[in-house]
Amino acid sequence: MIEIAIVVALHVIGLAMLLSLWRLLRGPTAPDRILALDTLYVSTIAQLILFGMYLNTEIYFEAALVIAMLGFFGTVVLSKYVIRRDIVE
Repeated sequence: MIEIAIVVALHVIGLAMLLSLWRLLRGPTAPDRILALDTLYVSTIAQLILFGMYLNTEIYFEAALVIAMLGFFGTVVLSKYVIRRDIVE
C-alpha cells in the first residue's frame, strides 16, 4: 500500500516540476523566474527522497542534500544579483 502512495506522490511532484519549468521559461519578470527555479529545486529534492524511499536505498538522500545546498546558494546569488546587479561586494 505504501508503494502505491509513493508512486502517486512521484507523479504529483513530477507535475509540479513541469509547472515550475513552465513558469521558469515563461515568467514575465526575473523574480518570477528565480522563484520558479527555487520551487524546482524543492520539487527535485522531494522527488529524489521519494525515489530513494521507493527503491529503499540511501544514495538518493545524499544527492538530495547536495542539491539542497546548491539550490540555496544559487537562489541567494541570483536574488542578490537581481537586487544589486553585482554579485561580489
